[in-house]
Amino acid sequence: MQKNKINKIARDVVQYEINALKKLKDCINNSFVKIIKTILNCKDGKIIISGVGKSGIIARKWAATFSSTGTPSFFLDASDASHGDLGQITSKDTVILISNSGESEELKNIIQYTSRNKNIKLIGITSKKNSILYRNSDIAFQMPFIREAGPENIVPTSSTTTQLALGDSIALACMKVKNFSKFDFKKIHPSGSLSLKLKTVEDLMIKGKKVPFLKEDIKMKRALKIIEEKKLGVLIVKKKNGYTSGIITDGDIKRIARKYKEFDSLELKKVMKKNPISIDKEELAATALSLMNAKEITSLCVHEKNKKKRTIGIIHMHSILKSNIS
Repeated sequence: MQKNKINKIARDVVQYEINALKKLKDCINNSFVKIIKTILNCKDGKIIISGVGKSGIIARKWAATFSSTGTPSFFLDASDASHGDLGQITSKDTVILISNSGESEELKNIIQYTSRNKNIKLIGITSKKNSILYRNSDIAFQMPFIREAGPENIVPTSSTTTQLALGDSIALACMKVKNFSKFDFKKIHPSGSLSLKLKTVEDLMIKGKKVPFLKEDIKMKRALKIIEEKKLGVLIVKKKNGYTSGIITDGDIKRIARKYKEFDSLELKKVMKKNPISIDKEELAATALSLMNAKEITSLCVHEKNKKKRTIGIIHMHSILKSNIS
């Protein structure tokens, strides 16, 4: 087969699925809003998602995406449900069933089980309005009628693409309504590249007794000993009221030593750099690195909220780079 024909097959498949997604977009209506409200109101129960075949694979993805965006949920295998796992569904739960036809035999036992317990909310996702799933759901979302991308309209392709997109839409809608932030996201993604991207200044900053705070009237002779002891290459100078007034780096010390003959007796307030650059502890570490590169410095003071004059720590470029953040 010629490569042009192969490329055409690929483009046709993608176009079929694009068309299917456009139809799904037009189907977003009040039923979608009801789904979001039902999920958000399920505070004492669980979100349980199930499906059969390719829809079952999509259901697993829904459960994973929901859980990772602040809506705890799990996948229930429809076949196992008929052999004892129905006991996992309790009276305050919300069950979501995904089935293109809405007539899958394996789902019928779950539908019957939820129908007997009126406290269980059943959300049905199907393309057939006259199906068992649609008729017995507390909230039914009708997927668009679409043509599958494969030959003879038999291979689940366009339909599973729309199911996947609908699940992402529901998960992100719940996430935004609940104000689930990047910091919440970071808590449940402690490993991997996502965690690195979401590390904050507070995660990597030096704090407490490790921060070399010195008063303005300290002499350079004493300051030199402290900067060697702390091994951070920087000193933070504070006023009597606790506000940060300046900063001195090891590079500054070398320049000061060359400039002044009475180096040892100099007070810090005479030679420090005033108004050091500070960053909020909740900013991303990557933002701090970018700021350092722009200002051509290796350290930043760290403050909390709008209290820029009260330094609570230091963020050093080496700490960020050591964490593989770039």
